[in-house]
Amino acid sequence: MEMEKVETQQQTAAPNGAADAGGEQASSQEPVEDGQDMGELLDMFEESFKSFQVGEYVEGVVVSVDKDHVMVDVGYKSEAQLPIREFIGEDGEVVVSQGDTINLLVERFDVEDGELRLSYARGLRQKTWEEIQEAFEQEKPVKGTIVAKVKGGATFLVGKRPGAVKAFLPFSQIDVRPVNIDNVIGQEMECLILKCNRKRENIVVSRRVILEKELEQRRAETLASLEEGQVREGVVKNVTDYGAFVDLGGIDGLLHVTDMSWGRVDHPSKVCSVGDTIKVKVLSFDPEKGKVSLGIKQLTEDPWLRADEKYRVGEKVSGKVVSVTGYGAFVELEEGVEGLIHISEMSWTKKIKHPSQVVNVGDVVDVVVLGVDLEARRISLGLKQVQPNPWEVVKEKYPEGTVIEGTVKNITDFGLFIGIEEGIDGLVHISDLSWNKRIKHPNELYKKGDTLQAVVLNVDVEKQRFSLGVKQLIPDPWDSVPERYPVGSTVTGKITNVTDFGVFVELEDGVEGLIHVSELGPGKIKTPVGQYEVGQEIEAKVINLAPLERRIGLSVKKISEDEEQLYFKEYSSSGKQGGTTLGSLLQEELLQKVKAKEE
Repeated sequence: MEMEKVETQQQTAAPNGAADAGGEQASSQEPVEDGQDMGELLDMFEESFKSFQVGEYVEGVVVSVDKDHVMVDVGYKSEAQLPIREFIGEDGEVVVSQGDTINLLVERFDVEDGELRLSYARGLRQKTWEEIQEAFEQEKPVKGTIVAKVKGGATFLVGKRPGAVKAFLPFSQIDVRPVNIDNVIGQEMECLILKCNRKRENIVVSRRVILEKELEQRRAETLASLEEGQVREGVVKNVTDYGAFVDLGGIDGLLHVTDMSWGRVDHPSKVCSVGDTIKVKVLSFDPEKGKVSLGIKQLTEDPWLRADEKYRVGEKVSGKVVSVTGYGAFVELEEGVEGLIHISEMSWTKKIKHPSQVVNVGDVVDVVVLGVDLEARRISLGLKQVQPNPWEVVKEKYPEGTVIEGTVKNITDFGLFIGIEEGIDGLVHISDLSWNKRIKHPNELYKKGDTLQAVVLNVDVEKQRFSLGVKQLIPDPWDSVPERYPVGSTVTGKITNVTDFGVFVELEDGVEGLIHVSELGPGKIKTPVGQYEVGQEIEAKVINLAPLERRIGLSVKKISEDEEQLYFKEYSSSGKQGGTTLGSLLQEELLQKVKAKEE
């Protein structure tokens, strides 16, 4: 009977059925266990009707967690049912478990219909707002995470989900220097609150203000300790085409590309990247302007200091081709030491138009050191010197006087080129084609592809010249000229040229003599031009020889004088037998005149 009274009272207190946190009607038909104390039942009855204040926090125990809801016992007549979304944290996982004691915010409570609405997330959010308000008033930083890019800046989430509060972080307030916002999304950091309006839920934060304060403090400390020659650690802040900027602690120093390595650096990004921690040496420091020059290569010894000891002239070394230009190729012998193979030192015999015909970037080559200039930081290298000089081989193989046979490879106006060895041609100069023929162009006698014999005249290894002669296959006719045309002998020949100073007479092929204008007759002749013709035969006497200079002096006048002397000699001899006569006197007078002329 007493149990029925209790049930009747419950129904009277909540005629429509009390609502739980999810709005569901609580059941009033709960049986009473046998032997249960009536006092306990009355306490439970009164507890089920305890009062809640909107905006207050109540403590509850998590009863169960499923995929859609979390059930919490807050001591009310029924358990509160909250959607699972209110318990999702940063990583997307549920942040509570069965048995956890948590605080919930009372959002609504109606005594008449028994409706009780609670929120876990809004409770946390309200506490976060309280912390934000306090931080704003005391100018303290708050922790949060950049979660998204928005117009003009980024969304900064203060606190942790599910109780986080959104704030706006302008682009200009993210860092002390421009940054790519995509690179900072997801980063946790501290920001200072610049503006806070709870009613409008408007919060503006700045990370730059905090960084500037830290930077100024670090800068002062760095300025006080920085000195030239120091070795310090720094963080690469930016990389450009000409170098990298390194943060030494509030002060950025420039690490120029030329100070990154003793060797060749194609681009600063090949040496360091943004965010790298590197060791650098302070090369120069201007405290007033705050300019700092840094170097990495200065941490090691300059390899050129001992280059002459390491790379001696005549030694063979190996290196990597790092650059090819129109005039040669640069070879890296070690980091910071490069040598040049000039195009002229690439082959003994081949005519190279461009070094890329022989080597390419990346090739590892053997070279010979030709010269070292420490002051100019230059090393001359030779590629062809690795192999024997074929010109020295040819000089030994073909001594002077050797008769060779070859094919005409090229014809020019000054001679013929004959193939001797691979890459080596011999030159027969036009003057060495014939002893006696006047040749205007070598193609009068030969054409390309002809096979002919020649005599080796000279091999000049230094100038890389191989001289040949064809006419030397037969004796020089001038060698026997003194025997065949002795001084005083009378010769006959054809006129080949008439000039103002004399007449040239061909005695045989390749042998010519000159009759000077003074030797053409007894009288004075101003010029033989007009008096003699080319092709005309003429008789003259040999009056001088110069075989080495290939010259013969002839005289027509000498023949007349000799004949005249002979005539008077004969006439004088016949006159003496008959005594002195007028004729003998005339003859004697004439002889005296001839002698006077000769003298």
